[in-house]
Amino acid sequence: MCDGKVDSCGFVMLCLSGRIAGIGGEGGALALDKELSEGQSRQIAATIREELARRRISRQQLAEKAKLSISTLEKVLGGSRPFTLATTIRLEEALGVPLRKKQSASEDDSHRKNGVAPDVLGAYSHRAVAWIEGVYITVRPSFGDKNAIYAYRTEIIWDDAASCLVFREGERMDVAFTQFGEVAVPHQSGHIYLVTNRAGQHRLITVSRPTITGEMYGILTTLLAGRGSLLTPIAAPIALLPAKAFPNAVLGRVTSSHENYAAYQQHLKRVTDEPFALFLPG
Repeated sequence: MCDGKVDSCGFVMLCLSGRIAGIGGEGGALALDKELSEGQSRQIAATIREELARRRISRQQLAEKAKLSISTLEKVLGGSRPFTLATTIRLEEALGVPLRKKQSASEDDSHRKNGVAPDVLGAYSHRAVAWIEGVYITVRPSFGDKNAIYAYRTEIIWDDAASCLVFREGERMDVAFTQFGEVAVPHQSGHIYLVTNRAGQHRLITVSRPTITGEMYGILTTLLAGRGSLLTPIAAPIALLPAKAFPNAVLGRVTSSHENYAAYQQHLKRVTDEPFALFLPG
C-alpha cells in the first residue's frame, strides 16, 4: 500500500496516555450504532475498494448514493474509524451487494479456537503475544523533507473476530494513506511483521521483537506516490516506540526545531547502528 509522497506540513501535540476506549452497550432494536469488529471492518473496506475499482466510480459518488458524508466514507475506508452497522447497511443498499460475510458457527469456533492466530500469521496464542499490545509512536524518515522525521501513532491490539493481533495507524497528517492490517509473529525468524494487504497490494513493516524497554526497530517497505499515478517502491528505517515514553509526543513532520526530534533521530539511528536492519549499497 502507498504511504504518500508528502508527509503533510506541520505537527500535532498529543497526550497519548492510554489505549483507545471501547464503545459501551448497544442501542436500538437493530443496534444500528454498533461498531463492527476490526476484522469485519477490514474485510468490508477491501470489498468496497474492489467494487469501486470494478465499477469505476469515485468515492464521492458512492458517498452521495449512500447518503454519507465523504469524510465518513474516507475514514472507514482508511481504517481511522470502524464501520457501524448503519453505515454498512447504507453502503450495501447503494452498491447492491452484501458486504458482511457470514461464517457458520463451526467455522467461526474453529477459527477462534483457544484464541490462536491462523498458521499463516504464526499460529501464536493471544497470551503469548499480549505483551506486544499497546500504543506506539511510529517514526521514520520524512518522504517530503530529507531533514525531517515523520511521526504518527500505531495501536496493536488483539481482534477476537480475526483471532490475531491487528494494527491500526492514527493521527497521520496524510489521512488518506492511513494503514491497518494484521500482525504476524512467527517463532522461527524472531521478528514481527505488520502486514497491509489490499486486493493483493502489500505494504510491510518488519521489526525486531520489543527490547527490554519496549521499542521495536526495523524496515518499512512501501510505495512512494509520485505525480499522477506514478508509484515507486521505497524502503526506510522505522521504529515503534512505546507511547508512554512520550506523553506529549510531537506528531506529523518533525524538524530539528521541534521537541522530541533528537530522541526520534536517536532511535532511527539505532536501526542501522546496532544494527537491527541492513541497507546494502547499490
